[in-house]
Amino acid sequence: MPATKAQPKEMLPLVDKPLIQYGVEEAVRSGVKNIIIVTGRGKSAIEDHFDVSFELEHLLESRGKEDLLAAVRAISEMIEIAYVRQKEALGLGHAVLRARDLVGEEPFAVVLSDDVIEAEVPCLRQLLQIYETYGASVLALMEVPKEQVPAYGIVEAAPVRHNGCQDRLFRIRDLVEKPAAKDAPSNLAVIGRYVLTPEIFACIEATEPGKGGEIQLTDGIRHLVARQPVYGYRFEGKRYDAGDKLGFLMATVEFALRRPDLGGRFREYLKSLLNSGSL
Repeated sequence: MPATKAQPKEMLPLVDKPLIQYGVEEAVRSGVKNIIIVTGRGKSAIEDHFDVSFELEHLLESRGKEDLLAAVRAISEMIEIAYVRQKEALGLGHAVLRARDLVGEEPFAVVLSDDVIEAEVPCLRQLLQIYETYGASVLALMEVPKEQVPAYGIVEAAPVRHNGCQDRLFRIRDLVEKPAAKDAPSNLAVIGRYVLTPEIFACIEATEPGKGGEIQLTDGIRHLVARQPVYGYRFEGKRYDAGDKLGFLMATVEFALRRPDLGGRFREYLKSLLNSGSL
């Protein structure tokens, strides 16, 4: 706020693409074939973004802007997307449950678009590789400083040797939502990437609403842990919390610096600020 007063947070631009597009592109690069986006009131801009825009395409074509035309068409042709409405914001668990009829009895992934992750192998692909090996649900984990622990869901977990390493894969024993640092079982935080088995739906249904009447996905996963193995994977890559103002600014700067068309000039601009004493 106030930037999201009249537009969805997911549509805030990170350089020149909305946040949600980064999540969709990660899913595509990970081998996902179909996507369900759970939307709510005031979020029609998301559907418009991934839809065909005949008028815009015609305008770009008539003006000979072939590069922009190709970029616009690539968005609508990227992947098959279905939409389901969450009429009230009743928590992440409730949002996942809304997709149950479309998902069916299949494993599925959950991607939260305000967690933007830059990685050589997409974070979701890393989780899918674990799922393909163990056939169980997998959560993305990240070590966080002790002072940041109260802002995250934290896992209690035992390390599992995988591919010669014993510091990336963990068997989850329990999850605690936003614990005090002194009470936290670890500093391994759950980040917005999940691969879940369809049994999670029954677990979410068995979850009592918490504060504000919200049903948390973390609580549903706690039920799942009691029924079947659940793993956590400390992914390789860098995560940006684009739902936080500072995190959003950091992501904007770093993503712009990586761009071949912008990076050089932007770097020189930042150097000029530094030399002038503005930084």
